[in-house]
Amino acid sequence: MKLLIGLGNPGVEYAETRHNIGFITIDRLAQDLKADWKIWGPAKNCDMAQISVGGEKFVLLKPLTYMNLSGQAAVAAAHFFKILPEDICAIHDDLDLPFGDVRLKIGGGSGGNNGLKSLSQCLATPEYARIRMGIGRPPHAAVDPADYVLGRFGTADWTMVDDMIQRAHRAVAAFAAGAEAFSREMNSLNRKKKD
Repeated sequence: MKLLIGLGNPGVEYAETRHNIGFITIDRLAQDLKADWKIWGPAKNCDMAQISVGGEKFVLLKPLTYMNLSGQAAVAAAHFFKILPEDICAIHDDLDLPFGDVRLKIGGGSGGNNGLKSLSQCLATPEYARIRMGIGRPPHAAVDPADYVLGRFGTADWTMVDDMIQRAHRAVAAFAAGAEAFSREMNSLNRKKKD
């Protein structure tokens, strides 16, 4: 069994923001596989669904703790389902990648993403897989990055977002197939931008 965590903030005011691309991506995966979300956890602090990808069972998780405390819900689910860090994958926004890029990574720092920081602290390790969804930097230096990530995707952005989600779903399928398949997909996605 594997744990797939979409990072984001709960509430309609955050629904289509750049910072919520983790929620958007995991919601689409659940919708495509006809999974039902339910409130879960001792503290009722996350939405949870279960799916199967390539014969591998997944717990899908959307922490309802807001981004900065995402790790609390994630570690509770990991302990309950007895899922080790190497079987955990987080989907998150990444300011350091151009909008439209999708990259894969195992381990590393938070890159300033407080959801990843919380996840690494609560799991007591940064050694889990990440699907990095590029949202780019603000177009002007005068725009605060905090305001930028909480801004909504524009109408013209959704074609690119849809394409990113499809690539993220292929990455989830590779994660389901095991470390070797994920590594191949990581090399493929990470190399495409350089070509």
